[in-house]
Amino acid sequence: MQDAVRIEGVSKTFVTRSGQVHALADVSLTVGEGEFVSLIGPSGCGKSTLMRLVADLEQPTAGTVEVFGKTARKARVDQDYGIAFQQAGLLPWRTVAANIALPLEIHGVGRRERRSRVAELAEMVGLSDFADHHPDQLSGGMQQRVAIARALAERPRLLLMDEPFGALDEMTRERMQSELARITAETGAAVVFVTHSIPEAVFLSDRVVVMSPRPGRITSVITTGIGRDTARDEALRESPAFFEKVTEVRAALHGAPVRSPALEGR
Repeated sequence: MQDAVRIEGVSKTFVTRSGQVHALADVSLTVGEGEFVSLIGPSGCGKSTLMRLVADLEQPTAGTVEVFGKTARKARVDQDYGIAFQQAGLLPWRTVAANIALPLEIHGVGRRERRSRVAELAEMVGLSDFADHHPDQLSGGMQQRVAIARALAERPRLLLMDEPFGALDEMTRERMQSELARITAETGAAVVFVTHSIPEAVFLSDRVVVMSPRPGRITSVITTGIGRDTARDEALRESPAFFEKVTEVRAALHGAPVRSPALEGR
């Protein structure tokens, strides 16, 4: 199987008015096809910067980034990935259906195919009954479901998600985590997911990548051991194995890492 993402020796330095900011230093990581990997670390450690490099929204100062064996730029042009951010970023004058359809319109997909794909996605995210609603008629969780559906519109093999549930209340956030687990299982897309929440990272991920304070480096990569056939539900949240992994990630994050034998391994 081909790696969804391969990052090798990546560093990133920003030049600001007050001098240089070293955001990332010598980061190497692979994400397998269909794998869910979360990035976690203190604020300012470069998690979002790393994701932006994968998305070709920034370019590395050193090192290389590949997406499905292509340069990040080529993968962006080929629409190999979808992106979702903390703010849903929906167009307020468009309905749910029209927001989901936007990427398809931009790339010239015919009306009949668009309508079919939008209906499929609206059903997948549980919003078929709200297709004609506008964003201001939806809750925050529903708006994020629209954003996820839009990110999936062109059937990307990779999802890049930067704290997509960060602005939601805890109950809605937990419900959205279960929804995302279901959706990614159905689509088979690989996911790179930025979060500040340790339980969220463990709940969703195959592996949790722990990063150091700036300049961001990978200090630990922890395999959760939660199989794809395991239901992401309340029973999982209450299981001893889940609490053990949360504790392991917390220890790594707070400076007592249980170092992975191979930081790039899957």
